[in-house]
Amino acid sequence: MKIQEIWFEADHIFGRDEEGHEYSQSLLWYPRLRMASEEERMQFTFGLDGIHWRGLDEDISFESFAYEDAEPTALQRFFLTHKEINVAEFARSLGINPTLLRNYINGFKKPSKEREKEIFDHIHKLGKEMVAA
Repeated sequence: MKIQEIWFEADHIFGRDEEGHEYSQSLLWYPRLRMASEEERMQFTFGLDGIHWRGLDEDISFESFAYEDAEPTALQRFFLTHKEINVAEFARSLGINPTLLRNYINGFKKPSKEREKEIFDHIHKLGKEMVAA
């Protein structure tokens, strides 16, 4: 697949390939592109295997438009939108390996339903502690 046209709407980038199929991805995966102005977003070039924004130092591969996880899960969305949370310290306080949690956030691994619930329960617990303080 080769994307030939792109556009942006809200927090998504859309692409159309040579056969007219449309795809979209969440800009949460691309924070520099998400925070860029419309003018900066339009300063891109198509390469052999993707799209490049030199001024933003951002790249999106054509194949990523067809990924199953184009939209972040609730867990991924939480950590991608709360960069102020130190992932390593959060993982340690939960008692799991920080690299494993990063793999969950980045989509390299998928947590079981039980593990996902454990992470969300810990988020809620910390939230309650912060409100009570």
